[in-house]
Amino acid sequence: MKILLATNNRNKGEEIISIWGERDNIEFLFPSDLGLKFSVIEDGATFPENAYKKAILGLKLSGLPTIGEDSGLLVDYLKGEPGVKSNRFAGEKASFEANIKKVLEKLKGVPRDKRKACFVCVICFALSFKKVLFFEGKCFGSIAHYPKGKEGFGYDPIFIPRGFKKTFAELGGEVKNKISHRKEAVMKLKEYLEEMLGRKNERDKTG
Repeated sequence: MKILLATNNRNKGEEIISIWGERDNIEFLFPSDLGLKFSVIEDGATFPENAYKKAILGLKLSGLPTIGEDSGLLVDYLKGEPGVKSNRFAGEKASFEANIKKVLEKLKGVPRDKRKACFVCVICFALSFKKVLFFEGKCFGSIAHYPKGKEGFGYDPIFIPRGFKKTFAELGGEVKNKISHRKEAVMKLKEYLEEMLGRKNERDKTG
């Protein structure tokens, strides 16, 4: 089964593939693998809305079952910011260094016990235009006082997952992919697909 990852963010796509692990019956493709120009205006008010837009456009362009994903950081003290604007918190074309700087500036002087945050990941899986499913994952933690670590991407250098004393960027991909918001959402989708393909294989054998 070929599945399109509807993203131009190679880091995010590769992270999904890494989390997925063994995939005997699955082949993941990026828009660039198919020569597609993929571009979505992420103007939805929620993560599901943005994930849906990506999945449906990917399906329309490729004709393949498509994964659309939207994720972001919600900081309690900032009343849920950056939220759906996580990728552009400091401006439409801002770097994540700039986004991180803005978060830290808004939390300047705020003590650790009030820096609680949560990463949210929503996956929209479009099998067809009529069959669309959603899978959500969350990872709770807190915001560090300054960036630490060099691995990962996005807000990883300032997010300390619950139960740890290091940021995602310090812990590295192996640890992150076992506990992250994206891990939870991806595994829910994988479980669904494995069950679906299992049922299909049984029908093929008995048909």
